[in-house]
Amino acid sequence: MLDAPVDDTFTIAAAQIDVAIGQPGKNLDRMLQVLRETSAAGAELTVFPECALTGYCFESVDEALPSAQRIPGPATHAVAAACRELGTNAIFGLLEVDEDRLFNACALVGPSGVIGAYRKVHLPYLGIDMHTTAGDRPFAVHEAATPAGPARIGMSICYDGSFPECARVLALEGADLIALPTNWPPGSECTADYVINSRALENNVYYVAVNRVGTERGFRFIGRSKICGPDGSTIAHAPHEREEVIYARCSPALARKKRLIRVPGKHEIDRFKDRRPEMYGRITDARGRV
Repeated sequence: MLDAPVDDTFTIAAAQIDVAIGQPGKNLDRMLQVLRETSAAGAELTVFPECALTGYCFESVDEALPSAQRIPGPATHAVAAACRELGTNAIFGLLEVDEDRLFNACALVGPSGVIGAYRKVHLPYLGIDMHTTAGDRPFAVHEAATPAGPARIGMSICYDGSFPECARVLALEGADLIALPTNWPPGSECTADYVINSRALENNVYYVAVNRVGTERGFRFIGRSKICGPDGSTIAHAPHEREEVIYARCSPALARKKRLIRVPGKHEIDRFKDRRPEMYGRITDARGRV
């Protein structure tokens, strides 16, 4: 891992926890407990799993709605109050209700309240995603205050990580760090082991993937949460299926330094300057496979 300037770092925590389906009050209490622990350990940002507030394996919108909330709403207000007391920030997954629509969402919350929210764009045929509405907002980057200055944070959720376009758009929007709350079941091992590092490397950003553990309605969740650096290296890893919190120091300056000089004048890499967007039209063509 590249060395980061000591005065330009902040600490993130990835909270690999279990979740109780349909018990948002219990899950919120657990997140607040963990947030106090991570803050005491020095974390300026703590990331929780996908649907950490609500659980994931609901079988219909009607079943899920009693656990869903608005953003802002009761859960974000409670997390904001804790962030204000502790001087920290948090990202957590939840089911968001908006009029007659239900979204798989996550919220970035700080001492002042909701800093930003994201609605999952890519929906697999699994769990509540079979019944939610696809995200309807562009990928966006939000600034969270840290002692090292503003950190530019982008969010996506679980299956979004399988689409490199998501991370690239967030990086082009200026993200220093991309957070991916997940609910990885068996079959996602290669995503956990390889894709996260690739997304960090190809975009020169910090990338934190935070999975849950435990079993929900017959689905087991595999853990394997990971924090990767801008060079694609693994900084911290929880490679098992038990609860654990992992930590990493992040330097926005490293993530913003897109031109990598390995041998001056002979070996220099700039994956942003060297892009050829005029050659990529097929990516935005909705025809799919030929």
